[in-house]
Amino acid sequence: MGGHFVQGHVDGTGEIAAFRPDGDSLWVTVRAPPEILRLLVPKGFVAVDGTSLTVVSVDDEGGWFDFMLVRYTQDNIVLPTKKVGDKVNLEADILGKYVEKLLAGRVEAMAKG
Repeated sequence: MGGHFVQGHVDGTGEIAAFRPDGDSLWVTVRAPPEILRLLVPKGFVAVDGTSLTVVSVDDEGGWFDFMLVRYTQDNIVLPTKKVGDKVNLEADILGKYVEKLLAGRVEAMAKG
């Protein structure tokens, strides 16, 4: 198995918090709700406005995550045309959702004894 595990669904919305140029690449920071952030991990995947991207870092307490767009990606998606404060659709990696559900079931079973 390999690649990004997103399905084209919207789990929630976020907001563009910052764009930071870095050479010909572009760092993007997105504010997101806790129910999305808890499913994101560095080097994991997230779809932002339908584009599957690799998460670089996640700050649960700060309420944000970020990723970097290389030049090719910038030239072929709509995200770089957005402005700080614009809303974006978010979808977390399906594997995080499966892990969360499996663990919740295990915790519930242990609580019952």
